[in-house]
This record gives sequence, structure tokens and C-alpha cells, in this order.
Amino acid sequence: MSERVVLVTGGAGFLGSHLCDRLMALGARVICLDNLMTGSIANISHLIGRSGFRFVQHDVIAPFDPNEPVDEIFNLACPASPPQYARDPIHTFQTCVLGAMNMLELARANGARIVQASTSEVYGDPTVSPQPETYRGSVNPVGPRACYDEGKRGAETLFYHYRQSHALDARIARIFNTYGPRMSPDDGRVVSNFIVQALTGAPLTVYGTGQQTRSFCYVDDMVEGLMRLMAAPGRGLGPVNLGNPGEFTMLELAELVLSKTGSGSSLTFAPLPQDDPRQRRPDIALADQLLDWAPGVPLSEGLDRTIAYFAESIHQGKTGE
Repeated sequence: MSERVVLVTGGAGFLGSHLCDRLMALGARVICLDNLMTGSIANISHLIGRSGFRFVQHDVIAPFDPNEPVDEIFNLACPASPPQYARDPIHTFQTCVLGAMNMLELARANGARIVQASTSEVYGDPTVSPQPETYRGSVNPVGPRACYDEGKRGAETLFYHYRQSHALDARIARIFNTYGPRMSPDDGRVVSNFIVQALTGAPLTVYGTGQQTRSFCYVDDMVEGLMRLMAAPGRGLGPVNLGNPGEFTMLELAELVLSKTGSGSSLTFAPLPQDDPRQRRPDIALADQLLDWAPGVPLSEGLDRTIAYFAESIHQGKTGE
């Protein structure tokens, strides 16, 4: 990787910053692009000033000129949790669609390989489980989640047509729920919500009955999957599901977090948000076949690492260290 220039959009975000770490460790020259709406300089502060790393504050809804040739692009830019993308749904949709088009044009101009961070949300509230890449989804195009769900579906459409019309090496990863250190405390996703609530003694907020399920993939495993998708032989791969097929109810997750934190927090129940998926579990047979990839970090181990991160963050916040 020492001669490769890699652009990571959303590079100061949770997943993007871990990807930047991995690329830097392999010797790539990294351009980290982020508008800092949901990303944080704190996530990449240890990289700033290092040889081969360049941070640029920029919004992908506008074209970007890196002022140097680019070999690979990971397009991760977009808020990734309902509270985040609902704050400005029009901008979220623009990020998904205009951002994808701008990065595709940049890849086309440079002859670069590009990976799109799509999402399991393209499956909506699924009627089949586990969800294979051939499943077309059950998405409400006019609901509160549509700015993200349909935005990501639109981005996949653009990637498909750039492959067909311009022979661009455009690849698509459908990312299932990812968690780990550097998630924001107010991220709004269930793992960070439960851990922060448990550590601060607040009630854990369970939506609906708590019987809806999710599959949780530790961030290191996800980065490995993205790297393998970028490096795999062939042209225009995907969509490929990347996620952990282990399936847990929200109540099971809550009890696991309470047990691991030793928290005395109670559970409080709230209405299920509109269009919230009742079940989510990836079929990763294609990732195994094409990438020889499967997640290796079980939920129990990943939660230990994530809880330790949040415990330290909360301690630093309280003590001012």
C-alpha cells in the first residue's frame, strides 16, 4: 500500500477513522475527507501531523479536487443513525446521492477503484431472514427513515449505472449494525445508548416490546471486510453483505450490557419508532465466497472493549482529564 493514495470520505467518523488507522498502518497515503457534522477531529487527532495523512474539511455534496492522483476511494460519508440523519433529512439525502455521484466522477477521472458504504437499511423492514443480497427489500419511500434508506438505494443505483456505462470498478458493501470504540455517546444507536445509560445509571430505553432483533458487527471485523472488498480481484463487485450473522433481541442486548457493566439501571419502554425494522440478520455467504471473510469478534468480547472505551470517556469527561 506504500505507493497508493486512498481517499476516505467520512474519515473522521466512527467507522471511517478506524479505516484510516488500518490504511495508515499498511503504509498508504490517506486523504481523510469529512464535513464534521457527525465526525470528530478527536477520532483522528493521533493521525494529524503524521507523514502520509492529510485531513480536509469538505462536504461531499460539492465536488472535491484532491490536487493529486487518487488510486482508491472509500465513500463512507453520511450520518448513520436515525437521530443523526433525521436532523437534516434533505442534506442526508443529498449526501447519499450527490456525494456518491461526486465520488464516482472523481473515481472515473482518476481511473480509481471505489467502494460504496451502503447499508442493511436498503432491506427496510424485511419479510425474509436472513437477508441475502438478492432480497429487494421492504422500504417506505415517504417515511422518516426514507432520507437514509432511499438515499442509500439511490447511491447503489448510481454505482450500478457507472459500472454499466463507464466500466468503472465500483463496488458496494451493505453494512449491517457496526459498533465499537469511537462511537459518539449521543450516536443514537442501541449499543451506545445502552452502554452510556448503564454506565451513568439511567434507565435503558427499550423501544417496542424489545423482541425486535439486530446483528452486531465489531468495528475491526467491518474494517477487514471493507479492505477485502476493495482488494478482491475482479471488477465492479457487490452488493456484498458485511455483518455478523449472530442475532440478538434488544432485551437480550440490554441484559448483556447490564451484566457486563454491573449496572443497577432499570429498563424503560417507549413506542417503537415508525418503520423501525423488526428483524435484521445478514446472509454473508457471498462475502465468504468472494472475500473469504467472516467476522471473528463475538458480541461479548466486542462489548467488553466498547464498554471500556465509554467508561474511560465518561471518566475523562467528569474529571476534566
